[in-house]
Amino acid sequence: MIIIVSAVIAIVPMLIYLFLIWQFDRYDREPISLVLLNYFWGAVGAVFLAYIGANYLLKFISIFIDNPQTMAYAQSFFTAPLVEEITKGAFLFFTIKNLKFDNLTDGIVYGGAIGLGFGMTENFLYFIAYSNSLSQWLIIILIRTLFSAVMHGVATATLGAMLGYSKFRPGKSKVFYGLLGLFSAIFIHFAWNITISFESTAILGLLFLIFTVAIFIVIFSISINREKKIIFTELKGETESGLIPEAHLNILNSVRRSKKGWIDENIRKSYTKAATTLAFRKLQYKNSIGNSKIFYENEVEHYRNFIKNLLKKN
Repeated sequence: MIIIVSAVIAIVPMLIYLFLIWQFDRYDREPISLVLLNYFWGAVGAVFLAYIGANYLLKFISIFIDNPQTMAYAQSFFTAPLVEEITKGAFLFFTIKNLKFDNLTDGIVYGGAIGLGFGMTENFLYFIAYSNSLSQWLIIILIRTLFSAVMHGVATATLGAMLGYSKFRPGKSKVFYGLLGLFSAIFIHFAWNITISFESTAILGLLFLIFTVAIFIVIFSISINREKKIIFTELKGETESGLIPEAHLNILNSVRRSKKGWIDENIRKSYTKAATTLAFRKLQYKNSIGNSKIFYENEVEHYRNFIKNLLKKN
C-alpha cells in the first residue's frame, strides 16, 4: 500500500508542475508528446545513467579517500550534482535538433520537463526509503515535493534556456552558452545539496532555492514577453504586404487570440498557430545559414500560402 501511495504522491505534483510550465508558454506551445518524452527521459533514462555514472565515479574517488563520512560528502556535494546534471541535460542535445526547439522559452520547458521527471523518480525512491516513520515520511514528502524536485526542474531548465538562447548563434557562442548552462545547473544542484546537508545552513538552502526559483520565473516571463514582441514585429511586414489584416496584428500576439469573435471560429486555431509559426520561421530564417536557411525560407513560403488560402476561404 505504501508503494502505491508513494507513487501517487511522487507523480501527481510533478505532473501538475509540468502542466503549469507547459501552459505558461502561451504563444508557441510545445508538442505535449515531445515534452512528455523529455519528462520520461528524466524519470527513467537520466536516473539509470546517473546511477551507473555515480557508482563508477565514486569507485574512482574511493581510491584516494577511505573515510566513510568524507565519501558521503563527496557523493552529495560533487558526484550527484556533476553526474546527474550531465545525464539529465544530455537528452537536450537530442531535443534541440527538433524544429520546435527554437528559443529560450522552449529550452526552459524541455529542460524543466526533464528535471521534474528526474525529481519524480528520486522522490518515489526517497518516499519508500523513509516510510517506516510517519512523521519523517511526511517531512520528506514536504521537502522533496516543494523544494528538492523543484531544484531539479530549475537546474535542468537553466541548461535548456542557455541551449535555446544559443541555438541560432555562431558555433563558439553555442559552446560558451552550453557550458555556462551546464555549470550553472551543477552549481544550483551543488549549492542546494551542501546547504541542506547541515542543520546550521538549511535555512540558507531554502532561501537560495526560493531566490533561484524567483529569478527563474522572471526570466521565463521576460522570454514570454519577448515572444510576444517577435510575433508583432515579424507579422507587421505581413500586414503591410496585405497577407494578414492589420486588425489582427495586436490580437495575434495577445491573450485575445484565444477568445471567440474576432475571426471565424472554424479557422481561429489553425490561423493563430500558422501565423505564430510564420513569425518564428521568419526570425529563424534571418538567423540561419546554409541548408537551414533554405529550409526556413521554404517554411516561410509554406505558411504564407497556408494563411493566404485559409483567409481566402472565409
